[in-house]
Amino acid sequence: MTGTALTKTPAAAPPARAPRFAAARRFARSRSALAGAAGLLLLVLLALLAPWVAPFDPNEQGADNLLGPSATHLLGTDELGRDIASRVLHGTRASLLVGFGAAALGALVGVPLGLVAGYVGRWADAVAMRLTDLLLAVPGILLALVIIAVLGPGRLNLILAIGVGAVPEFARLTRAATLTIRERDFVVASRGMGAPAADTMVRTVLPNVLGPILVQLVVTASLAVVVESGLSLLGLGTPPPAPSWGGMLQEARSYLHQSPWYGVFPGLCLAFTVFCLDRVGRGLQRAFGTAVTGGAREGTI
Repeated sequence: MTGTALTKTPAAAPPARAPRFAAARRFARSRSALAGAAGLLLLVLLALLAPWVAPFDPNEQGADNLLGPSATHLLGTDELGRDIASRVLHGTRASLLVGFGAAALGALVGVPLGLVAGYVGRWADAVAMRLTDLLLAVPGILLALVIIAVLGPGRLNLILAIGVGAVPEFARLTRAATLTIRERDFVVASRGMGAPAADTMVRTVLPNVLGPILVQLVVTASLAVVVESGLSLLGLGTPPPAPSWGGMLQEARSYLHQSPWYGVFPGLCLAFTVFCLDRVGRGLQRAFGTAVTGGAREGTI
């Protein structure tokens, strides 16, 4: 045995926590954000379980029309004797599907467009931004009305109409976030090691700009739920007899004096959904340290 002193190898430093875990902890510390997330989860569960939770078929007509809340019909009946509670539950599915579907469509088109524009720059940036400027030149609600007028009412057409109007917001937001980090050391290192541009954008840049994208996704979903109800109120939403909150509000306008509760319950559900999405969006804003915006133009979604 030699007299050489044995040196103890120091333990490796624990890896730094990923920013997304820190953001999740900040989100979890917000009671209002957790309350909004719980309410949103409840709405999603009700939408999924509506066929089993609803006490009646939402389109089943009866002889007792415009009844007030009772033990048999918890929220009363409409002008055709249909159970309002059952129609409200099934309307949850329509509103959430259109809201999140439109937000997802806007993100699926706008995020890659903004990512390429911000990372590649030059001609790609010019072409992408001119396309978004073209969409921004038309108010979002007017664009949705034109698309619905051409394609006709329907749930899928609503998602397309509202989602197209959301593309510029996602594109411009992603481009701005990409521009702030494309010259950061870890992005330059990825390019220096010979990684393809597509690989760098997807695996290095995109994960670091997800924070503002998630916030915008929730904000867009909230606005899309309102726009869907507004279009349904105008008779351009989900075609009857399929239940939707906006359609129920449109039908209730003619019976405000006979049954004021008719329009109250779908209106409360709409307000509760927007409130929950707003709480979640503001919680994500604080967690990621990014701003919540409702759009860069009047009438946008």
